[in-house]
Amino acid sequence: MQSPSLGTGFYGSYGGRYVSETLIHALDELTEAASCIAATPAFQKELSDLLATYVGRPTPLTDAARLARAIDPERKTLGRLFLKREDLCHTGAHKINNALGQILLATKMRKSRIIAETGAGQHGVATATACALFGLPCEIYMGEEDVARQAPNVGRMRLLGAKVIPVTSGSRTLKDAMNEALRDWVTNVSTTHYCIGSAAGPHPYPELVARFQSVIGEEARAQILERTGHLPDAVIACVGGGSNAIGIFRGFISSPSVKLYGVEAAGHGVPSGKHAATLGAGRVGVLHGSKSYVLCDDGGQIQEAHSISAGLDYPGVGPEHAFLKDSGRAKYLAATDDEALAAASLVTRTEGILPALETSHPFAKIGVVATEVSKSLDRPATLILCLSGRGDKDLETLLRRLL
Repeated sequence: MQSPSLGTGFYGSYGGRYVSETLIHALDELTEAASCIAATPAFQKELSDLLATYVGRPTPLTDAARLARAIDPERKTLGRLFLKREDLCHTGAHKINNALGQILLATKMRKSRIIAETGAGQHGVATATACALFGLPCEIYMGEEDVARQAPNVGRMRLLGAKVIPVTSGSRTLKDAMNEALRDWVTNVSTTHYCIGSAAGPHPYPELVARFQSVIGEEARAQILERTGHLPDAVIACVGGGSNAIGIFRGFISSPSVKLYGVEAAGHGVPSGKHAATLGAGRVGVLHGSKSYVLCDDGGQIQEAHSISAGLDYPGVGPEHAFLKDSGRAKYLAATDDEALAAASLVTRTEGILPALETSHPFAKIGVVATEVSKSLDRPATLILCLSGRGDKDLETLLRRLL
């Protein structure tokens, strides 16, 4: 199964561009730049050099043997578990791959100002970092709720020279931050590039972000082949908007033998209504310029999402994930807040790695995935989990809930 070209804007019936006329020219300009600039060998080499010398790529593939034994002591379902270590990127998460790519592209487009939205703060930090590197002014919209629970990242953004703008409307989380960023862009479209952090939003953003994040999957595929001589049986990653998941999935989508699993946030449990399991419990609708699955009521009004993880606390999802779900190529599970917290504790104590709360969600479902995959194969499964970010930013929450 191949990903679509930048020219289509659709993944099956999902995606597209549902925005005001004011933004059409800017989106056309970005689409052209993505095709005529970002696709060139010169741009790709410049970005690859930055990823190697500034970000620290390639990130390693870690064999998590102690964690695998803790999950499946007899190794009946889980043979080997590998972690793709995006937590070791500069700034502590996969977000820098996309931010650096977009800001480099924005400089080629002669944009003089950058805006972004952020939830957990990792995309905000990554964007502020890239702007500092290139000497561009940066303004980050962040829900007031997230400003409070992600204080370390707010401080990092400000130290990097970014202006952090708390958003007080709605649920005061990621959805509302994205609303305000879009309003800003409409007003300042000629001088400003909007650096979207996930594989969501209007065309061409889902495809542009996926391509910048596909370095994760490309590396993971080459690394697992070198380490084991064969592809993994399954790949698993957390899904909010879905950029880290689509990034690693892109390395394996064309290989039918590799099963793909995304894990959403079940919050207090899907039946409670306080969750962010968009693919598992949502409906098809339009949010932030794109057609995909959304959390909405019977009247089509967007509902508030909930997750202990600020990066998964979003009532929508990238359109390619919607397509992968409907096509059956990927399967999407959900983990509760409590399951994620327990998984974070287990990973930390067995591997000496403190994962972000976002990544703790797929960690919580390793046993479920291994059991399902091994049953279909009649042998223990080999899994790769995308460790999308480190948990320093979540330390206050983790200490309060676990100690």
